[in-house]
Amino acid sequence: MFLNRRETVEVAVGDNLLIIPWVADIVRLNKSFIVRRNLPIKQLLENIQHLSEYISQTVIERNQSIWIAQREGRAKDADDRTQISVLKMLSLYDKSNSLEALKRLNIIPLTLSYEYDPCDYLKAKESQLKRDDHDFKKNFFDDVENMKTGIMGYKGRIHLQFGRPINDSLEKMEGETNKSIVLANAAAIIDKEMHLNYHFFTHNYIAYDLMTDTHTFANKYNIVDRHNFEKYISKQMDKIEIENKDEDYLRTKLVQMYGNMVKNYLEARESES
Repeated sequence: MFLNRRETVEVAVGDNLLIIPWVADIVRLNKSFIVRRNLPIKQLLENIQHLSEYISQTVIERNQSIWIAQREGRAKDADDRTQISVLKMLSLYDKSNSLEALKRLNIIPLTLSYEYDPCDYLKAKESQLKRDDHDFKKNFFDDVENMKTGIMGYKGRIHLQFGRPINDSLEKMEGETNKSIVLANAAAIIDKEMHLNYHFFTHNYIAYDLMTDTHTFANKYNIVDRHNFEKYISKQMDKIEIENKDEDYLRTKLVQMYGNMVKNYLEARESES
């Protein structure tokens, strides 16, 4: 966008990412503003209100676009869903009418597709740790490892797809005053648009067939492609160091990370027909 002389966006970044200086430096270089988390409840509510007012002023009055993640944290299995609390925060600047508040922000879903997720093995590892211990939480060193791997790890090809603005769909709810219904429907609209805009690489099709035990997309790859993907999964599995390593579970999680996008796309396409 910069090279094409288009205005770049401001970026919402959680304060949990600022735990090491070099990450904070990168954030400052990229027009970022901080979303504070883990505050006492009173401060948290005040901060959320302030954040909503800042975002609305930036978008509506300054005509400056903002990018914000659809949820706090990352989906461990690539089943991307919009967190309703994020939309609630966005609409707080006008408590009287959530629907109009969202429409004035002119939300455009943005789908980012990586060929490879460098953190896939870390997500699989965390999934088993949480499965085995419901109270498990990442520590400082886990966060550092995730950030370093996510920023510097190999991603292969990357595809960024702007979706359709959601206002036309929101207008179909005109007159709806129930805030919970408005926010839930808005989240579903965003999810559907994002799922329709995934860009698939060969191993996404392979992963879908593996996780569904079908040959639905057998025409999209060959034996060598499948062998290479299974070899990649095995390589990522070898990186996981964990007590009571559940290889079947971890392998399933890794495959889901590349197959669930196809699954969600098919469901979104079916709902359009």
